[in-house]
Amino acid sequence: MSLWLDFMGAEIRYVKTASYGKTRIAEAGTCNKETLILLHGVGGHCEAYAKNVVALSDEFHVVAYDYVGQGMSDKPLLDYTPMVLVDHLRELMDALGVKQAHLSGESMGGWVSGLFTIEYPDRVLKLNLNTAAGLPIITDKGREELQDLIDLTSKATTMGPPTFESVKNRMKWLFHPNNHDSMITDELVNTRLTCYRQPGSKEVASKVLAMIGMHDDYLIPMERIKKETLFLWTHDNPCHDVPCAENSAAKIPGSMLYIMKNDAAHWPQYESPEEFNKVLRSFLRTGKV
Repeated sequence: MSLWLDFMGAEIRYVKTASYGKTRIAEAGTCNKETLILLHGVGGHCEAYAKNVVALSDEFHVVAYDYVGQGMSDKPLLDYTPMVLVDHLRELMDALGVKQAHLSGESMGGWVSGLFTIEYPDRVLKLNLNTAAGLPIITDKGREELQDLIDLTSKATTMGPPTFESVKNRMKWLFHPNNHDSMITDELVNTRLTCYRQPGSKEVASKVLAMIGMHDDYLIPMERIKKETLFLWTHDNPCHDVPCAENSAAKIPGSMLYIMKNDAAHWPQYESPEEFNKVLRSFLRTGKV
């Protein structure tokens, strides 16, 4: 099914932020009281949440967006760090008139969400760390997979012009092997390839990629998180495996760890959207899964 059939019922628009230019968002459920913001991974874009924005908009005002420097948002030449993305999120919430929101972040999105929760706790309702980065990697396998991510992202963004094959190989890192053929469609690959070919993308790509190398310098101080927190994980998540999630969840009193039942790796919100949406909805509504 096309991404744009998934997005039917959502509005795709640009929002002007104070310091970071135009930000592309996908938005639905604007009449609902509580806002849910969905944050993608490094080198990503809001289509990562094509199967969640409308599905969750019956109860929540849902916003997925492209980070500054990524996707179809503006690409100023900045010294990119995770804290720049934290500040970008604050400015986006200000521009949307959102005082508080639930945050659900995948990979770098979880990293940014966790740091935002520390920096601006009064603006966060509940926190979902979805296969998040920013957690201490505690296995050699995880370190090797992090290097694989750096190598694949470099080939797709900074080592010459991006190609269909280099982007597809990068996207295979995100998906469970059982989902490669059915889910990594030409449309999905071409969507990301189009983002990588946007004016300014080549100039900022190395700066965006450099944030992966900052991982251990900006770890989320879990013990400082005082919000209800759900770690949503998979058995096949690269870099940050289940022991890593268990180690970090133990540092937040009352946090929960849910491991997906269906085949999923780093994109459970896309690979198994029915299960993901059900679990996230339950957590946000009741505090339980």
